[in-house]
Amino acid sequence: MPSFDIVSEADLSEVDNALNNLAREISVRYDFKGSNSKCEFKDGVITIFADDDLKLRQMHEILQGNLHKRGIEPGQLDYQTPEQAAGMSVRQRVLIKQGLEKELAKKIVKEIKGAKMKVQVAIQGDELRVTGKKRDDLQKTIQFVKDMGLEQPLQYKNFRD
Repeated sequence: MPSFDIVSEADLSEVDNALNNLAREISVRYDFKGSNSKCEFKDGVITIFADDDLKLRQMHEILQGNLHKRGIEPGQLDYQTPEQAAGMSVRQRVLIKQGLEKELAKKIVKEIKGAKMKVQVAIQGDELRVTGKKRDDLQKTIQFVKDMGLEQPLQYKNFRD
């Protein structure tokens, strides 16, 4: 029986490469001369240090641009509220979403079953396994899930006949 998996994951090595590009760009930009703005990446969490809110917003734009070039969608990022650090500086944590949350997985399953598609959907940890009798049914399911307009980007992997 044909099947595929619906997952939501980001390549952490690409995130690290994007952060290296961010650091390089900050070091050569005129508006960041003499500032202590930087980014750290550890255990799937990006920590942004900036001198003020303006530089923090500029770093967001640069970060999102570099991540997009590397194939990581902005929906993969979960921005926490900025915190005041020493002096006037600002610190913000950005979590990288890995895997489907239970609520989102249940919503996708409910929508697929509500559409009366000829497939079976099973939640397996932080991913969904979709099986069906025909390849066309699976392709219709992929298109249906894409058309749902979910905030979190999804990938469709392990397509097997």
